[in-house]
Amino acid sequence: MDKCSLALNNYRNSRSLENWKNFKRAIKNAKRLYFDDKIQEITSKRKGPWELTNWINRRQLPMTEAIKHNDQLCLSLESLWDTLHSIFNTAQNRQTNIEILNNIVHKPTTQWAPFSKEELKQVIAKCNDSLAPGSDKLLWRHLKIIIKQDECLTNIINIANACINLGHWLDYFKRSSTIIIPKPNKPSYNHAKMFHPIVLLNTLGKLIEKVIAKRIQFTVMKNNFIHPCQLGGLKFKSTMDAGVALMHIVRSG
Repeated sequence: MDKCSLALNNYRNSRSLENWKNFKRAIKNAKRLYFDDKIQEITSKRKGPWELTNWINRRQLPMTEAIKHNDQLCLSLESLWDTLHSIFNTAQNRQTNIEILNNIVHKPTTQWAPFSKEELKQVIAKCNDSLAPGSDKLLWRHLKIIIKQDECLTNIINIANACINLGHWLDYFKRSSTIIIPKPNKPSYNHAKMFHPIVLLNTLGKLIEKVIAKRIQFTVMKNNFIHPCQLGGLKFKSTMDAGVALMHIVRSG
């Protein structure tokens, strides 16, 4: 703004403390006017506050060649969608053999205990604040602030317990946004396999899923339901364990 430029020039010419304070004051007033205009824009156009943030805007994609599929160029949104869908969702209609479930030894059933506040707090404390949100535009750091209110945390627990008791997962939690991003350092991007999808889910739904997954993993490991050679997707297991196991197999012949 002109007032900021004038205040800055006055300070550069005089180097006085008073002019420096005037410059800082001009910046503060300019910021206040800017954000007042943004608030007015939200109220007048009925926008949500998230609509004004940079991270929800459409990104400028790099110049790439047209994607080819079955020797045909994808020159329309419909053909591009069909190509990406056929590549990324190849296992959607794949047949599975569920008869192997009959070989599992039946175990006595146990009662599912209601969720606790401590469970949710422990899970959300390990969530990365910088991860992109889903369609709800709710970041993990926002949710961490929300659950500090005991009433909000209680309501979230009630929703989670209701999902278990009713055996129903809300449609709101099933909605997702899929972002297709290019894999780095590829010589060409004319094939769909040169890209990979990132699925952004509802943040609150992910929190409840994480709590359920943590409890299930504890239960199955406690009762020896998982093969001892299983390493992927388990707590306290890493690629180092897999490397040690592979080295042992190789050296033992």
